[in-house]
Amino acid sequence: MKPALGLVRVCLYSLLITLAAPSAAFPVTAESISLKRAVELALAHSPAAAEVNADHQRAFASYREAKDQYLPQLTIGSGLGDSWGYPLSLEGSAPSLVNVTAQSALFNPALRDFVRAARLEYKAIGEEDKDRRNQIVQDTVLTYLELVKWEQEIDQLRQQHEDALKAQEIVDQRVQAGVDSQQMGKQARLAAARTDLRIIQAEGAMDVLRTNLSQLTGVPVDSLRTAPDSVPGLPEIPAKSDESTKAEESNPAVLFARQHAIAQSFRARGEHRSLWPSADFATQYAVLAKFNNWTQFFPNNVFQRNNATIGVVIRFPFFNPSQRAHAQAADAEAMRANKEVDATRNQVSQQTLKLRRSVEQLRAAQEVSELEYEIAQSNVETMDIRIKSGTSTINEGDQARVDLFEKYNALQDANFQLVQARVGLLRATGELESWVDQGK
Repeated sequence: MKPALGLVRVCLYSLLITLAAPSAAFPVTAESISLKRAVELALAHSPAAAEVNADHQRAFASYREAKDQYLPQLTIGSGLGDSWGYPLSLEGSAPSLVNVTAQSALFNPALRDFVRAARLEYKAIGEEDKDRRNQIVQDTVLTYLELVKWEQEIDQLRQQHEDALKAQEIVDQRVQAGVDSQQMGKQARLAAARTDLRIIQAEGAMDVLRTNLSQLTGVPVDSLRTAPDSVPGLPEIPAKSDESTKAEESNPAVLFARQHAIAQSFRARGEHRSLWPSADFATQYAVLAKFNNWTQFFPNNVFQRNNATIGVVIRFPFFNPSQRAHAQAADAEAMRANKEVDATRNQVSQQTLKLRRSVEQLRAAQEVSELEYEIAQSNVETMDIRIKSGTSTINEGDQARVDLFEKYNALQDANFQLVQARVGLLRATGELESWVDQGK
């Protein structure tokens, strides 16, 4: 029986190894994440998104805290204690076995304004949440696009480095043969060192950007792959546009400032109305104990263990200098909030105008870089023809290629700077998220 059991175990182990072999031989490849999907994951999993949700819940809870004061606040407890002589009160209530109290606002003009202020603050927080949401979208988009830029550029950079190393090897041979000077050898090594530096910068930037995108989206770094085809084309910017007006109407920072200013006005009015009369509903039920000397002061036919009171508490605050000063301070806060609306509107208008002008300047700079790159390409082709015809030297051809590499890198940087400015302009006008939704 033992040999048979050993044979069964060997068969089972062989089966498990066979089933596990395909997964080890063919690892699961990472799935590409589109720009739209990356933004969706960032809005759901990034730490900044969690902070936005927490602030939103806090604002809603503050609004409910003010509004629910119109609901009865029910308290059940007991005021147990021994008595010597006449039973005195414990914290304002007669000593009792069971004590039930309920109280709620009935007529309170100040509270009504405070509730309105809390509701408007909740709406204002919603606008601020939109602004922070847009910031998350912008950070994710720029991180994704920059990562795509470096991933597309890294192959070209490695090819540049290989060409530079080959050119350096040829120049070193010519230097050893006495055809070229030591200065030419240093220039060739400098060109190779520059391409190597660019590759190191690209690899470092890719590692940082991939880690940042992983932290934003919650996707592991090893499983993170971009999909360049998922990036939608940027919309054309008309020659004459009213971005400043559009930004003032839709910018969450401006909308937040407006809602906050109105809320501060209601809060200031509520502080003044705290000096007005108010009325609260109040009721109390108590079960009294016999050991508190009640029967010594009240006959048995008068004493009742079960007692209840219901009524309205009316207050007439006719002299309260402290509250009046507090209301004046609230007026100053409301005035300041109203001025902040104008300041925020002006700031958004200036930022939008700067972005607009920056886009125009960067577009012109990108065109210059593109023309310089095309000229450098033509120079390389011309140098190749001259070298073949013997009218130019190999060193001149190498220098033309070095210039071509530099112009290519400058063009890539100019392209991305233009993309950054255009993404910022889309956020300022409230069109960034709709642009992202156009992607695949």
